[in-house]
Amino acid sequence: MNVDFVLQLLLNGLILGLIYALVAMGLSLIFGVLEIVNFAHGEFYMLAAMGCYFLTAGAGFGYWGAVVAVTAVSVCVGFVLYEVLLRRLGGRDFERSILLTLGLSMVLQNGALYLWTATPRMTTTQYTYESVVLGPVQAPLVRILAVVLAVISFVSLYLVLHHTRVGKAMRGVAQNRDAALMVGIDPRVVSRLAVAVGVGLSGVAGAALAPVYSVHPLMGFAFLFKAFAIVIIGGLGNVAGAAIAAVALGILESLASGFFSLVVVDGLAFVLMILVLLVRPHGLFGGGVRV
Repeated sequence: MNVDFVLQLLLNGLILGLIYALVAMGLSLIFGVLEIVNFAHGEFYMLAAMGCYFLTAGAGFGYWGAVVAVTAVSVCVGFVLYEVLLRRLGGRDFERSILLTLGLSMVLQNGALYLWTATPRMTTTQYTYESVVLGPVQAPLVRILAVVLAVISFVSLYLVLHHTRVGKAMRGVAQNRDAALMVGIDPRVVSRLAVAVGVGLSGVAGAALAPVYSVHPLMGFAFLFKAFAIVIIGGLGNVAGAAIAAVALGILESLASGFFSLVVVDGLAFVLMILVLLVRPHGLFGGGVRV
């Protein structure tokens, strides 16, 4: 077995896993605080990627300018999403949230198809044709930048959740909404912020991945279900668990792609999800403290 080949697979897997984590963390945060399964999360990721494409291709934005602009808009969309739709659920209405976000997903996906068709587009930035060489392995610079954004996002979210009053309020609402209300925490304010941050993370993911993958209105569908599998494996609502599961899955998928067909790789996440649920129904890191 070629050692350099395995090292390349491991590097690719680490990059892929951190990219998965960007999408999964926002999904996990929203569920952890609100207990709402956001089926529209993939479409927010798709819209962010499309926004990054149009900003770089038509508006003359550079890579970092597009990332900042798309992330800021995504955070604002999160605020609007909560105020217009999710706040009306009156708390943790699981069944209605599924129907509501699934319907929103269909509207956004088909609306994007109507406006932009299903034609794939490639986002070109000033870093598109550059690579980073690390000894015997190399990686495109746009993937490295996506990893940097993923690490910054995860570290920032961890510090906010564990070392700020706002983050502790989020964790308090996630653990016991009524008790948080009794000590003066407004669950609606915290929930609004959690949705904004969660959708903002999907915006970061879309902007970071737009130069990595082709951009089209159907791209969010496959990523969404992969993210759901990651969140379930890591433990519903456990943000750190989702990040760890994402990295592990990315490495496993990359190693599998070096020796097996693409069909096996695509089904790996869901096979692992089923096995984890059989052994630990709450996920690898579930059943304890959420968020």
